[in-house]
Amino acid sequence: MPVFLYTAEAVGGAEALEDVLVHFPERSWPLCGSAGEVMELRAVEGFDPAAGALPVLLGTGLGRGLARLLEHWDGPLAVVDRETPILGLTRCRELYGAHPQVLWVDAADAATALRQLTLWQMEQGGRPFAPLPVSAYRRIDRDYYGWLGEQLAASHTFNFWEKADYPKFKSWPPRVLYLTSDYFLVGELVRASERLGTPHFFLNVNSKETGCAEFVEQLLAAVVEFKPDFIFTINHLGVDREGVLVELMERLRLPLASWFVDNPHLILYLYNRLVSPWTALFTWDADNIDSLKALGFPHVSYLPLATDSTRFRPQSRLPESHPWRSRVSFVGNSMIYKVAARMKAGRFSRELLMTFKQVAAGFRAGSDRSVSVYLRREHPDLAEAFDALNDNERRLCYETMITWEATRQYRNECVQGILGFEPLIAGDKGWKTTFAGETRDWRWHKELNYYEELPFFYPLSEVNFNCTSQQMKGAVNQRVFDVPAAGAFVLTDHRVQMEHLLEPGREVAYYERPEDVPEMIRHYLDHPAERERIVLAARKRILAEHTYEHRLESLFRTMQKIYG
Repeated sequence: MPVFLYTAEAVGGAEALEDVLVHFPERSWPLCGSAGEVMELRAVEGFDPAAGALPVLLGTGLGRGLARLLEHWDGPLAVVDRETPILGLTRCRELYGAHPQVLWVDAADAATALRQLTLWQMEQGGRPFAPLPVSAYRRIDRDYYGWLGEQLAASHTFNFWEKADYPKFKSWPPRVLYLTSDYFLVGELVRASERLGTPHFFLNVNSKETGCAEFVEQLLAAVVEFKPDFIFTINHLGVDREGVLVELMERLRLPLASWFVDNPHLILYLYNRLVSPWTALFTWDADNIDSLKALGFPHVSYLPLATDSTRFRPQSRLPESHPWRSRVSFVGNSMIYKVAARMKAGRFSRELLMTFKQVAAGFRAGSDRSVSVYLRREHPDLAEAFDALNDNERRLCYETMITWEATRQYRNECVQGILGFEPLIAGDKGWKTTFAGETRDWRWHKELNYYEELPFFYPLSEVNFNCTSQQMKGAVNQRVFDVPAAGAFVLTDHRVQMEHLLEPGREVAYYERPEDVPEMIRHYLDHPAERERIVLAARKRILAEHTYEHRLESLFRTMQKIYG
């Protein structure tokens, strides 16, 4: 709240307040004076309820005008009054602040007050403002009440919605507003945007509750000031569960692009009112396209992962002796603690807990991409217990637990195949538990930082071993691109979608089944020249087709085709 340069003194008793004397250092004057009631009523009598506008009372005086307005108007209205010394005497905020028709605005600065009013205007369907100024308040603070009155009056001919109604995709590359966080992929996209010369603006959502007034106010300000062609987010980051952002994008006719690089069904589970013609979904897993369209999303496109070739690149000098140097290495989470965390959060019934490993094994072996679909077909009794979970959060916990347990079982079996080669395993401490009784030699290293350590880790291994999460049964993960981009060799599990990205056998080495792993490892350790040929071919293809610049170009073209 502002520092007040005046004091206020009541005229008359507390039960029969006649006026308020306002004492500035250089002068004093009555807030209302002898014509006070006329002045207050005149401010509201000019409001025409039939005009379809939103009344905004600028100052409350003694409350007479506000009371009259509420008698004759049953719609929403806003009151702008931040004058705490005066309100303490008139009790208008106390009497009317919680009224169901009233939005009370007392922001310290006028720009913030205008953003709050604009947000309220959006909630009321974008109708124009009808400013109702009480003249005494312009005298108290011309820069605040006077400026707001001018801005609100201009809304009849040049309001926020008109400022936000600008042509999209009229230049190339497009202007992009990123909803940013600490998620690993955001940094790569921002750097790729800079290399492409893409005008972009950041709105950080790390500490904000998306959908709240503060977040929406900042978003509205960014839209008017930056004029983006579309908003871009990862995994629906910044899209609130209640659909405020989606509704806002519809009103603004501003497209939203959301690139899912994790299972979208494990994310969209929690959302309501998300389907919109102004939302375009991109998924790294082509298997999700049909199921996302079945949910009603009209614009769904395939956009696989890629690499940041400025970060993952061959190193000029590799130390001969280094703790990371190994013949075979694996980087990944054991999933033990992740499964346990979902189990604890879900508070599942005994029936679901006693069978979860069996269900995970079946889900892993099958072709279903959805745990709930698999349950209904293979375990209808468990599907009933699943449906009995009383909220979406717990159902999501169960689906995630099964997916991660399937991944844990699969990784355990695959990584078992490299233990005969004295591997270095980098990940969580769950690997120590997994292989606690293992007699073969292997080394453990704590989890590595994706940005600072992995680009230097990969080239120190002759064979980087990879096995993909069970949340993506047909897609390839990040490592298939990152390792060759760093000039290193990767042996990965076969994925159907891999064949559309890299040529199997020439640009990527793969194994079909976990039991094939030892033989494949031995083969590539014994044939360094073959490894080198595959790395060179893979890196050439990746630099030509699979960097984040390529992905952004593709996404930009798709958005322009849909919304341009």
